[in-house]
Amino acid sequence: MNEQAKKAQTLLSLHNNGRLLILPNVWNPIGARMLQAKGYSPVATASAAIAKSLGYGDGEQIKLSTMLEMVARIVRSVEIPVTADFEAGYSSSIEGLQQNISLLLDTGAVGINFEDSFDHSSRLRPVPEQVERIKAVREAASRKGIHLVVNARADSFFAEGFSTDEERIEDVITRSNAYIQAGADCVYPIGRGDRETLSILRNRISAPINVLASTKTASLKELQELGINRVSYGPSVFRSLLAKMSDMYDEIKGMGSNDIVMNGLWSGADVKPFLIPGRE
Repeated sequence: MNEQAKKAQTLLSLHNNGRLLILPNVWNPIGARMLQAKGYSPVATASAAIAKSLGYGDGEQIKLSTMLEMVARIVRSVEIPVTADFEAGYSSSIEGLQQNISLLLDTGAVGINFEDSFDHSSRLRPVPEQVERIKAVREAASRKGIHLVVNARADSFFAEGFSTDEERIEDVITRSNAYIQAGADCVYPIGRGDRETLSILRNRISAPINVLASTKTASLKELQELGINRVSYGPSVFRSLLAKMSDMYDEIKGMGSNDIVMNGLWSGADVKPFLIPGRE
């Protein structure tokens, strides 16, 4: 078993060890190295944060080559497994999807988030179509000898076309169980994190569940108690830092105090441990 295959097995095992897998998603190598230094394993990327940090919108608005380059840089920066938010695979065709999965695996990544919606999650792919796409992802990874850890998103909580909340929950459950049968390792019913909903999902989905952290999400300790396997932060860390940056710019422009920048500032020596030695 080569090193990448071993990392994939490590990532998979972290979904089934009885402990909540916590993933503060990153968008650059220094963030990944910081997580590794603090004892996190693995590293997860956020597609929205990568795209927006480069000045583009989310939803496959940046070139696939650009996304792959950023994932490859992050993978090279750490020794621990990296799982990448790969959106909807950057191709509508099965052939194109499988080619793109092969390219992603060439970066060294060992896991993906894989979504089932269009138009910023407002429309959902039919379940049979998404099932075939998940099977195609699994087949493409198998050709490389890698058990790519597939975290299959079910976007029903964001989508249009449901008349009741109960319908949304039933659709999430139907999709999640179908995706697991198709070969997904974990399901991601993005958009809900309250105890009541998660209790229902936990009782009716017999596979690892990923929850998106938000202001309405149950606490990390509660998620652990509920039997949730994985929690991720999406672009929230990135957006939080942007808010702080905006406050700094406003204070400086208004001829205010430099303290907003200088208080708590890291020295060059503080930053150095998270840098890659040598030249690019």
